[in-house]
Amino acid sequence: MDCIAGVPRKPWSLPFTAEPEEVAALRRIMRLHLGLWGLHGVIDAAQLCVSELVSNVIKHVGSGTPVTLVVSMSGTRVRIEVRDPDTRALPTLLDAAPDAESGRGMALVSAVTDRWGVQLQADQKVTWCELPTGLSSAEGHFGGARVNRVETLLSAYCCESAWLRLAGAGAVAVVEEAAIDVIADVLHWLRAHGRDADEALDRAQTHFEADIAEAEGLSS
Repeated sequence: MDCIAGVPRKPWSLPFTAEPEEVAALRRIMRLHLGLWGLHGVIDAAQLCVSELVSNVIKHVGSGTPVTLVVSMSGTRVRIEVRDPDTRALPTLLDAAPDAESGRGMALVSAVTDRWGVQLQADQKVTWCELPTGLSSAEGHFGGARVNRVETLLSAYCCESAWLRLAGAGAVAVVEEAAIDVIADVLHWLRAHGRDADEALDRAQTHFEADIAEAEGLSS
């Protein structure tokens, strides 16, 4: 089941200079952006791909090379592109031994992705790979039963005029306001029945954090 408003996953790009010390920062950026996209299950593989593709540029093109990282959705796959200006040094898939200290970069990328390749353009080389997400659509979610129940609930809170706008750019903001109304109404219900709303919020937060920790533990 997809989100009623969808999860917006707009392409983004980041120019940088290919240096060994940049790799850790790029891994953190990938984790942040894929987390915002709700794609926690592909974070580790995406970080590995970025590390290997950038390291490949550093080793075969040279430190200090101007590079651009581009991340987008290709259907239901996450597409990662590393663009550099050298159209001669092409990445290759080597049959490296498991204990080899080098030559395994593209083999690792090939192992965790659906597909990868190289596009040569007039002024740059684009090395790309695509990771499967398991989504049913490019704007789908992995929320499970809890999120699906809320989807049904939110549909009753969104007024008809707002519902008609869900395909537009303000979709997420519209549904977010509906979600806030749901939470506020539940707190009113608890107060009306003599319960402590603050305590309920604290317990809900604890449950939420425990669920997230368990999910991340299972995916690691």
